[in-house]
Parts: sequence; C-alpha cells; structure tokens
Amino acid sequence: MTSLKKPVEVAAIGHPEYSQTFPCEPSTAETGRKLVRDVLGVWHLDDLADRAALVITELIANASRHAPCSEIRLIVRRPSVIRVHVGVVDREPSRLPTLNRADEDDESGRGLLLIDAVADRWGYDLQGPGGRPWGKEVWAELRTEGDE
Repeated sequence: MTSLKKPVEVAAIGHPEYSQTFPCEPSTAETGRKLVRDVLGVWHLDDLADRAALVITELIANASRHAPCSEIRLIVRRPSVIRVHVGVVDREPSRLPTLNRADEDDESGRGLLLIDAVADRWGYDLQGPGGRPWGKEVWAELRTEGDE
C-alpha cells in the first residue's frame, strides 16, 4: 500500500491519527508528502492532498532550518469530521514561528505565508509541562471539501 516504513492504518474508533518520527533534514519533505498523500487516500480525502503536501513541506523546511534537533515527528490526524490536522513536532520550544513578510528579492522566508494562504488556520502548541516545555508542534488545519 505504501513505501513508508510503517503502513498507514486507520483507527477503528475515535478520531484517526497517524504519526511517525523522521530525521530533521530537508530531504524528509519528500517522505512527508508521501505520508500525507497516503493517509489522506486512506481517508478518501484526496482532494486535500496537494494543499496538505505543500503544508507539510513548508513545516519540515522550517523545522530543519530553525530547530537544531536530530528528529522531528510528523502528524496527520482528523480532529473532527470536517478538519484535517497536519503538524511537525520538534524539540526547540524557544524558536516559535512568526508570520513575516518577505521582501521581493528575498530567497526564503515565505513558508508561513504559503501555509497561511492555503490552510484554514495554523498555529503552534508547546509540548510538555506548563513551565518546562520540551518542544513544540507547528500545525495547520484544512477543512474538508463541501463541508461549509
């Protein structure tokens, strides 16, 4: 069904979720796109695949560029019938994402602008106990088609 290390499985009860840990490097983006497309295919949400693949690519690029960690965790889940959540967890809670405007001649700095344009909402959540987070998840949510 998939070339990922672990096959995509759909949860029998509750809200489905898939996550897997990968190296924190730009080359993980290709695997991340495959993961997102495979999961959305299992959930029969192929219409979201292009947007979700763009989001995961940008999230991986940001983590590999700004978080000095060896691994990241990719997450794809359905928090509700009308939403798909795509996220990347890294171990750098002090480097929080900010939406900046890139200058016309800048070669980078547009990742969150792209996510902001294609996602219905995005943000971050610190991971770990309140005063001592060990990491963060940067995420975006996409609304399923036809569910207004």
